[in-house]
Amino acid sequence: MSLRLQSPLPPVPEDTARVAQIAFRRGNPYLLLRTRLGTIFADTEFADLYPARGQPAYAPWRLALVTLLQFREGLSDRQAAEAVRARIDWKYLLALDLTDPGFDYSVLCEFRGRLLQHDATGRLLARILDAARDQGVLKGRGRQRTDSTHVLAAVRDLNRIELLAETLRAALNAVAALVPDWLRRVVPSDWHERYDRRIEDARLPTTGLKREVYVLQVGADGCRLLDALDGADAPPLAVALPSVAVLRRVWARHFARAGDGSPLAGAGIRLRPVQGRGPGDRIESPYDVDARFRAKSGTDWTGYMVHLTETCDPDLPRLVVHTDTTPANVHEAMRTAAIHAALASSGLLPCEHLVDAAYVSAEHLVTARERHGIALIGPTRPNQSWQMREEDAFQVTDFAVDWERHRVRCPEGHESTSWGAYRDKASGRPFIRAGFKPAVCRLCPAKPRCTRAASRRLSLHPRAEHEALAAARQRQESEEGRRLYGQRQGIEATIAQGVRSFGLRRARYRGLAKTTLQSVATAAALNVDRLAAWLSLRPLAPTRTSRFKALTA
Repeated sequence: MSLRLQSPLPPVPEDTARVAQIAFRRGNPYLLLRTRLGTIFADTEFADLYPARGQPAYAPWRLALVTLLQFREGLSDRQAAEAVRARIDWKYLLALDLTDPGFDYSVLCEFRGRLLQHDATGRLLARILDAARDQGVLKGRGRQRTDSTHVLAAVRDLNRIELLAETLRAALNAVAALVPDWLRRVVPSDWHERYDRRIEDARLPTTGLKREVYVLQVGADGCRLLDALDGADAPPLAVALPSVAVLRRVWARHFARAGDGSPLAGAGIRLRPVQGRGPGDRIESPYDVDARFRAKSGTDWTGYMVHLTETCDPDLPRLVVHTDTTPANVHEAMRTAAIHAALASSGLLPCEHLVDAAYVSAEHLVTARERHGIALIGPTRPNQSWQMREEDAFQVTDFAVDWERHRVRCPEGHESTSWGAYRDKASGRPFIRAGFKPAVCRLCPAKPRCTRAASRRLSLHPRAEHEALAAARQRQESEEGRRLYGQRQGIEATIAQGVRSFGLRRARYRGLAKTTLQSVATAAALNVDRLAAWLSLRPLAPTRTSRFKALTA
């Protein structure tokens, strides 16, 4: 496919405009967007995705718009292609004649493939934001807020036995499609009884010895296939299959070659002890190797996390300016710096960034301020020491730190006698430890309020981080700070809209790259919806009040 650039882009045909104006006398979001924003996209923005020679491709500016409309209305590729043929408002926005037959639905999949291949998925959101800038409703150095929600992978949840058997079955199907004659010679006939059908449709042993025998049999079968693929006569194309690589990873995690024989089926194979489902490289499905398991706040799922960042300036529309999609087991704190870097590259850095506690640390507070000039606003993580739980106990903030003299003065007026800089063995982060003389602490009348050890030892952040934490806690306790941070909860409405109206909760596709495309297209479609509402002067809906609550209002 090649691209034939159109300059200028075609206007709306007269018949299409006339019929649309008659059909939508009370207005229509797509007609308004076309009138106020024009075509939004241009073919030149996608020219690098197409080769110089080949059959002419369908106009990419139209495909980009169709993609946004598709995600705005939750349509499949077939339904979106049908809407292009049948709906007047779509034809108006796309500048198509009333008799235009549209395109085959597969063109949309091919267009998304080009975006993924050239790492160009971000252009869908970037162009919408450029149009918002042109309208004067999006400005840099404002106020933004960020939060995340979970996305369910487009695969079935599997227990450990189902994962092992289905991984082997997926590899067998992939090899059979590529080199059937070779596989026919390698596998024994009884494998068809175990792997011809989906594992979820089979009656697996529930408990006891039969279940253990089945698992070891599957492990032995997988090792036999891997040994055959490692042989000299193995087809190179089969060895390089992605499903075979997944089989190797899963077997390396779950099985080990035993040194002695076993009376059970699969002699020479033993099952490794269960390893946790927390952060790690555990594959949860052979059909989506990027999806990960996570448990958070009473919810557990297999899939991804999507982080949405939107503007929240007064008297301007709430527009999503950035999305960040990660496997589910990537903690929010690991994405704060990445989100700021992405906003900086797009020229959309905020002055104030409202986030919840998961995104805040002492290091983040300092880095955001010094590197990007951002005031990161959010609750700091609570101190888990017993002093925080006791009402009259001395906390770290009650100690005065003299950074020049490397001394700490306790509430009773005693000075520390030791000061040292160290690094945490797990994270490598620096910290300072200051200690007091045991003889002084032992005689101090306030010792029960201070420490239960022989003497008090304080672990402090480096000076910049310590002062940033103190300032953040002071702001958090002030009335003005609580009122400012209260605006963060507005992002929950955006997430709710994305989940309920735009299908954000469930992944349409498999893999991190395609799920990222979905989140970007969803954010762009959400912005289209909000720009249309803003241009039509439709105000934000007020918070709902139940009839029962209204009785006491």
